[in-house]
Amino acid sequence: MPDAVPLSGTGGGSAAVRVSLAGTAQAPAAARQFVRKALADWEVPRAPADDVTLLVSELVTNAVVHAGTSVLLECRYEDGTLLVQAADRHPGRAVETRAAAADADGGREMHQGHGLRLLAALAEEWGVTYRRDGKTVWFRMPCGPGADGDVEAGREPAAAEQRAAGPAAGPATEAVAESVAPAPGSLTGSLAPAPRAAAGPRRHDPDWIDHGILSFLAEASDLLAGQTDEDRVASLACQLLVPRFADWCAVWLADRDAPAPLRLSRVWHTQEERTDALRAELKKSPPQLTGHTPPGRAVPWVWPGQASAYGPGGAAVGCRLAVGGRTVGTLVIGRAGLARIPGEVVGIVEDFARRVAQAVLSARRYTRQATISRVLQRGLLPSGDVAVPGVETAVVYEPAGEGSWAGGDFYDFFELPGGRWRFALGDVCGNGPEAAVVTGLARPVLRLLAREGYGVPEVMDRLNREVGEQTRFLSMVYGELAPLPAAEGGGIRCTLVCAGHPLPLVCDAAGKVRAAAEPQLLLGIEEDVPYESQSVVLAPGDTLLCVTDGVTERRHGQRQFDDDDGLAAVFGECGGLDAAQTAERLRRAVHGFGDGAAADDLALLVLRARGDG
Repeated sequence: MPDAVPLSGTGGGSAAVRVSLAGTAQAPAAARQFVRKALADWEVPRAPADDVTLLVSELVTNAVVHAGTSVLLECRYEDGTLLVQAADRHPGRAVETRAAAADADGGREMHQGHGLRLLAALAEEWGVTYRRDGKTVWFRMPCGPGADGDVEAGREPAAAEQRAAGPAAGPATEAVAESVAPAPGSLTGSLAPAPRAAAGPRRHDPDWIDHGILSFLAEASDLLAGQTDEDRVASLACQLLVPRFADWCAVWLADRDAPAPLRLSRVWHTQEERTDALRAELKKSPPQLTGHTPPGRAVPWVWPGQASAYGPGGAAVGCRLAVGGRTVGTLVIGRAGLARIPGEVVGIVEDFARRVAQAVLSARRYTRQATISRVLQRGLLPSGDVAVPGVETAVVYEPAGEGSWAGGDFYDFFELPGGRWRFALGDVCGNGPEAAVVTGLARPVLRLLAREGYGVPEVMDRLNREVGEQTRFLSMVYGELAPLPAAEGGGIRCTLVCAGHPLPLVCDAAGKVRAAAEPQLLLGIEEDVPYESQSVVLAPGDTLLCVTDGVTERRHGQRQFDDDDGLAAVFGECGGLDAAQTAERLRRAVHGFGDGAAADDLALLVLRARGDG
């Protein structure tokens, strides 16, 4: 284990120590050893060592598995309280519970840890602090006299017990859920980060209602607005309400074309083992909160079915999710042991429901745009596999961004009389609908002019004039493949024009790489510029590679993939590979070089002469 570093400024009844752990499989074990040693050295009275060790192990495991970075672990003991912080250097990766990870990945369990569920069960307080360069998950646990139980510490009985006793249990049953006290500058975790809300008395605190609720709603709006899938919106909504304000929550979503019947999207319960029984009961009686129910108003809801399967009976309210008079779903919450839901909670749920409804609608619009983009993109690319006689072909086409508009990079193959084939790989400057217009223009013009008998340079001359009438420029490699007679040694004659595009390369079977064409002007820059073609013979085993700038300009810090002929170097290692193997090796090299997600479309076209044409 790395050496722990004592922190300055501690003394008297306080102590602090910090250690940096490498992001390896050994990190959780080192973290457990570190915490045990700190507690032993400090001789903290009645420290819950087993609980602390378990939570530290889970947090470090989460950071190593999901963030993939080193972990900075810090322990502080002061005034009878132990504070533990685990910081990683991946601010964009959300901290996930077991159930949340399963939802996001189609029901498959992503890891073996219990993550934040253990924090909610064991810690007194916890939260997540997000910063530009990383995030920190932290928790506090009481130590010293009375740390072993709520009653010994002089605290009130658990709220769950109070609610089970019914309304007579006292004012605490009418109170709003108590918020976790976050670390300075923190943004509490997105997955219901109120650690003891279901196990501590809900507090009727006017100041917290006035300020804490506003903070919660603002934070919830930000979290919901970032979702692009309506079922994930429903899942996040449930997790934000449970256990803060409810023991369970369910969200139904309306079909886009037929508002009824509603579809039960997500169910969340404070006790995970009771979720399935609750879901089964809720499916028996889908909500009818449609035309006669005021949108955005919470109304009493009948407690579903036989409560014993998922907890004692209680109170529930439902709220129609509506935007602009259009119903998108229904949200229902339940609290056990109550005759009615407190008015403060009802008001919160109504405000929250309006935000959920807007997030669902936004997610649907995003999904619709992504669907339109995919349909349009399919119309702008060749359909099915391409089988060129005597040539192995492989294409890698990866549009940048999730749900991005069609346009940008495109490619095409089509056959001409006499066994000849034409191909193109192009890149429209920019993206969005305007780029898609240029793409939609280029492909049919290429095909039409080729079938009218125009040669490769003549086609480019005419396409240049057509593109010049648009507001976007176009770079392209355009060529023709013609089989050579066996008497001449076989292979393929390739005639090419490279207009403002990364130069096409040829690699022979020995791994020697050379340029296959000369650079010429972008299409659409000058109307009367003439284009000239170059020819190259692909002997059996030779491979032609064409790429877009999403390959050559892939960045790692200040460097680009093609700096110092980086593309040619990787391509030269592909000598002797078939087209598919070459394409996959290049694709992996590009992805392995870059920092994070690609900012530009990635397309590459591999043609290898077989010599059997």
